[in-house]
Amino acid sequence: MAIQKLYAGVKLRETRTRAGLTQKDFAARLGLSLPYLNQMENNNRPVSTSVVLALASEFGLDVTELSSGDGERLVSDLREALADPIFAGKAPPTADLRLTASNAPGLAHAFLALHQSYRQVHERLASLDEALGREDARATPSPWEEVRDFFHYCDNYIDAVDRAAEHFATRKGTTGDARTTAMAALSNAGVSVVFDDDDRLRAYDPAGKTLQLSARAAPETQTFQLLLQVALTRQDALLEATLDLARFHSAAARDIAKIGLANYFAGAALLPYGRFLEKAQACRHDLEVLAGHFGASIEQVAHRLSTLQRPGAKGIPFFFVRVDQAGTITKRHSATRLQFARFGGACPLWNVHRAFETPGRFLRQLAETPDGVRYISLARDISKPAGRFGAPVRRYAISLGCEVRHAPALVYADGMDINRAEAFEPIGISCRICERRDCHQRSVPPLERQLVVDPHLRDVLPYRVE
Repeated sequence: MAIQKLYAGVKLRETRTRAGLTQKDFAARLGLSLPYLNQMENNNRPVSTSVVLALASEFGLDVTELSSGDGERLVSDLREALADPIFAGKAPPTADLRLTASNAPGLAHAFLALHQSYRQVHERLASLDEALGREDARATPSPWEEVRDFFHYCDNYIDAVDRAAEHFATRKGTTGDARTTAMAALSNAGVSVVFDDDDRLRAYDPAGKTLQLSARAAPETQTFQLLLQVALTRQDALLEATLDLARFHSAAARDIAKIGLANYFAGAALLPYGRFLEKAQACRHDLEVLAGHFGASIEQVAHRLSTLQRPGAKGIPFFFVRVDQAGTITKRHSATRLQFARFGGACPLWNVHRAFETPGRFLRQLAETPDGVRYISLARDISKPAGRFGAPVRRYAISLGCEVRHAPALVYADGMDINRAEAFEPIGISCRICERRDCHQRSVPPLERQLVVDPHLRDVLPYRVE
């Protein structure tokens, strides 16, 4: 596989602006000529190794930030949007999309927002009987999607909240037990905690300062809800300041994001960054060992592993996804080059869908995406019973994975033939944008390709993709 050149003009400009330097002074600090720096900032030249080293030594830059997943996320989202039938003709080549994501990320985000508005208008017109006569029938971003994209483009790592949670969990005087620490913090804030035989996981009465938790919930769920209440009670100023910086378009989006940030704080306090990263590396990312050590669930551990993107102390770049039994993605994040479709489900060849067939077991898979990148993927079903007869059981499957080059750091890679090309199953992102021409599980034709239909031939597919 050819090594991609590193173009990081946006990151160079951000670093220079943050340091308050002119191009001339910045070039001098890096040991470059002014024209050479100008070409790199405009992505006319790749960033050289000497410049990478100079950025690290002169400005303390975490060099892994230069190749962060934000550009890949933008490229993936642009490809999916441009596969919409409204864009007639051949889709722009991937090289053009990479240039757009690198040189004009603001324009790329504006284009995605415009396409999202178009989709929402189209969906409203498709259900005109519901939209007619409604005063709120306007093309505004869905609050849920707006919040999803906020976390997506923050690399699912919120530094201020993460560090505050870590300080809360590890500060002097704490026992190291997240549940005890949370209970003490709520007690100091005058909040009483009551465990009742109730279907609701958490109910808080602000007037009486009483927190009611379900006694039927799993212990790790109870602890998580305690920490979430700590975030809402003790960290409100931090959450509000973070929301101010995000500048959401609606009050609904802000409210959803606040709960999301409180959940983030809870997860980061239950699994504090430094301790969690150290233990994860020591046990080679064994999810069951981590869950037992920190008193967390498998899903909580897997999700936390995908957020370890702190500058200067990054963990393995993982992807994490959760799907329901219909294949709909309900949670998604990727710090890798693998990016999930914004709309629809995941590739049917992915092992996450088979996890429902083998409850309680980890499934391993070696997979290769159309761009030639190889991954190791771990999948498992997750059941969430309500704790009483007759109550509905929520069932999901989760998947955690990373590029196969990190296999030595994963206990799950032991015994797998990662050096044999035939061991890797071909997977895609979603059928509508997948480039594979002979996939036996393709559900719909790729929208950016021409089709040839031969009435005298029936192969794996009823058409041929040009």
